[in-house]
Amino acid sequence: MTNSRIGYDSYREYLALDRLLDVQRPNTDQPDELLFVVVHQSHELWFKELLHELDALRPMLRKADSGPALRTLRRSRLIIKTLTAQIDVLETMTSERFETFRTKLGGGSGFYSAQFREIEVALGRRGRSAAEQFPEGSADRMRIETRAAEPNVFDAFLDYLSAQGYSPDDIPAALGSLHDDDGVVEQITQAMVDLDQAFQEWQYRHVVMVQRVIGNKRGTGGTAGAEFLRRAVFKPSFPALW
Repeated sequence: MTNSRIGYDSYREYLALDRLLDVQRPNTDQPDELLFVVVHQSHELWFKELLHELDALRPMLRKADSGPALRTLRRSRLIIKTLTAQIDVLETMTSERFETFRTKLGGGSGFYSAQFREIEVALGRRGRSAAEQFPEGSADRMRIETRAAEPNVFDAFLDYLSAQGYSPDDIPAALGSLHDDDGVVEQITQAMVDLDQAFQEWQYRHVVMVQRVIGNKRGTGGTAGAEFLRRAVFKPSFPALW
């Protein structure tokens, strides 16, 4: 077997391309539905990576491992920025184009993205209630409930502050002191705010895109559509840091 053949086979097998490129299965022959599927599937892949990063971040913060924690916070923010950039592509789809296949989506909706709910729980935006729309006994519901019982990212950040000699019981005073110190703890704190801001920006862009494509119609998952999404915009994950 030639080196080129070995390289070809190895690349395809390592990335499981035969399976990966076979899971985009639009329900219609409308040209924009493939874009819709690809953007949402890639969101789920990035959600998986973001959860991986957030799960790695918590023990880093608890152990006051500043360098890796800072890199992970910055990477997590850039992942969210990547998700936001994908909305630019989705916005090239007009409302008329979306309507050509929207009825074929059934009740499918991002409302039922279990990974997104996990991210909200990991960031401290939601608790056990995040699992309520998922069927009892389902793997998704159990995973969200398990995550809701664990300390979230902000809890780990409070442990980090304590390990660095700042009182987590008085956040305003701790923030004032660390801002004056202008050291690595300040960088970690600002990276937490940057992550929070990126998440809010993604939500804002998402709701504007939904408003642009479906207007005030109800969402495919039975929600109030753009109005439902607007309620979460400008709601910080770490309000004590703002």
